[in-house]
Amino acid sequence: MTWIEIIRGGLIYAVGDCVAAGISGSFSWARTLGMLAIGASLYAWEVGRYFRWIDERCPNRPWLRAGMAMGYFNPLWISRHMAFILILSGRGAELSWGLLLVGLKSFLGAVPASVAGNYLIQNRLRFEWRFAASATFSGLMAVYYALSELWLRR
Repeated sequence: MTWIEIIRGGLIYAVGDCVAAGISGSFSWARTLGMLAIGASLYAWEVGRYFRWIDERCPNRPWLRAGMAMGYFNPLWISRHMAFILILSGRGAELSWGLLLVGLKSFLGAVPASVAGNYLIQNRLRFEWRFAASATFSGLMAVYYALSELWLRR
């Protein structure tokens, strides 16, 4: 992991979430700065390591690579991401087990886009660009997750 990947991850996740927060009417600097920190630290570290692991385990199996990437961004990951959003937005009191169901519904609703996006990222990009592409794709998905949190929780 390089400094440029850390910076890119932080900025891309923060910008994607900023757009999502703007759409949902819930922008806050604390949330933006929190997502910047999470994108540059936790997400940059774990996504980069997982993508390297995929490279080592299945170098010539494109659909398995895409499936493994989708498996990483699973309903639990989505629920955790939504929990971060709630906490960073000062809405931690709204955390509940129902967030897992929202994560599952959100995951299932995103399957077509996730299959296509993860296939392209895992099989058409050089390793050094995968985290940035995945972060960008996740930023786009953050808009969907933010909206699905509004649609599916209410």
